[in-house]
Amino acid sequence: MGSSTVSSSSYIDPFIKRSTHFSKEILDLCQYAATKDATKGLSGLSIVASTSPFIGLFGTVVSILDTFKDIGQASSSMNLIAGGVSDALIATAAGIFVAIFAYTFHQLLKRKAYELSGLIRMQSDSLIAKSKEY
Repeated sequence: MGSSTVSSSSYIDPFIKRSTHFSKEILDLCQYAATKDATKGLSGLSIVASTSPFIGLFGTVVSILDTFKDIGQASSSMNLIAGGVSDALIATAAGIFVAIFAYTFHQLLKRKAYELSGLIRMQSDSLIAKSKEY
């Protein structure tokens, strides 16, 4: 049951090469290394998810200001107002669209990283318990 060798691409390989014995501390280091790799890039995705609605809102404000400037320079017509408001709402919709997908993927990846961390913890505890039997 189990393998007698460790893959060189595994998280535990560098720690086993530096130590002469197998311990909970080594397995904890492996878990931290795996969790760090699994969560790499999540902060960037979180920033995109949280700032994109504000960027869209900024586009909306700029577009509305531009529309008001045009209204002040020309005779106000509904076509001018409707076109400006339409442009403003496109900016808002684009920001919300990006935020929805970025936040969704952030949550999915965060959940996968949490599951990976739990799996590694269970395997570590199993290895420690098994090593105490011998």
